[in-house]
Amino acid sequence: MERPSPLPSSPESARRAKAARVSTPRQTASVDETSAVDTRARPLDGGFAADDPDAGGAGLRDVWRASRARRRALSAEVRRFTVRQRRRRNIWIGVISAFLVMGLGTAGVAYSPLFAVEKIDVVGTSQLDPAAVSAALGDQVGVPLAMVDDSAVKAALVRFPLVESYTLEARPPHDLVVRIVERTPIGAMQSAAGFTVVDAAGVALSTTPDAPAGQPVLDIVGGTDSAAFRAAGRVVRSLPDAVRAQVTAVSASTPDDVTLTLGASGSKVVWGSADRSAEKAVVLDRLMQKSPPDKAKEYDVTSPEAGVVR
Repeated sequence: MERPSPLPSSPESARRAKAARVSTPRQTASVDETSAVDTRARPLDGGFAADDPDAGGAGLRDVWRASRARRRALSAEVRRFTVRQRRRRNIWIGVISAFLVMGLGTAGVAYSPLFAVEKIDVVGTSQLDPAAVSAALGDQVGVPLAMVDDSAVKAALVRFPLVESYTLEARPPHDLVVRIVERTPIGAMQSAAGFTVVDAAGVALSTTPDAPAGQPVLDIVGGTDSAAFRAAGRVVRSLPDAVRAQVTAVSASTPDDVTLTLGASGSKVVWGSADRSAEKAVVLDRLMQKSPPDKAKEYDVTSPEAGVVR
């Protein structure tokens, strides 16, 4: 069957048909080119596939950035949870540093010439000459107060028999105070050299040809090293000043038979041992007030509960 011949087309239809024939190969080529570029597989999350040659650098960079961000976040959390501990540690460091600085500064000033000894005051002496004691300690002048040599001070004071003990007191900036406790004489013991004044420890304080005024004569069997002497020393030191001034002699042959002699009347005080000497001294004082020595020959206080006047 013979096809009917196409109707003659208009010029506009002919132009559109020609344009379609010309554009079709290009469109096909574009589709093919696009297919060739997009045929590579992509991951679902929008990144590059493992076999993408350009994906390696970008992936490592992302991992490194994520790791660094994670470390920063952890560091921030650690700082947030340890802020109180760090604050407490900083406070302690500041306090300790302040104490160290203050201590070092104080030590540096104390041991410097700014606090050197310029004046030595001697107090507590009644029989000793304070000026003589101060002169004996003259080598300490110019020494910082904190560095005063106690052994040198002791060596200088040993030359004074009347010094029983002493203490040193620093009075910044330049004064050194020496407090002296003098030995208390209990009497004088007669010997070939004369009369030697001794204290309760038997230390010789001075020696004179004649019996010194105001000191009782000691007649002790066994001398200063005996138990009788130690008992007599305790008795004399326990006496009130008013009674002590009236004692002219002390005798003892054992620690239990200490006897005192009072004044010109020669009245005796039978003391016995040194035990309870403070109580016996009070009883003796009362007995002497009731019966003065010029009216009594003997006072017996060996038993404080029952003092006897004869």
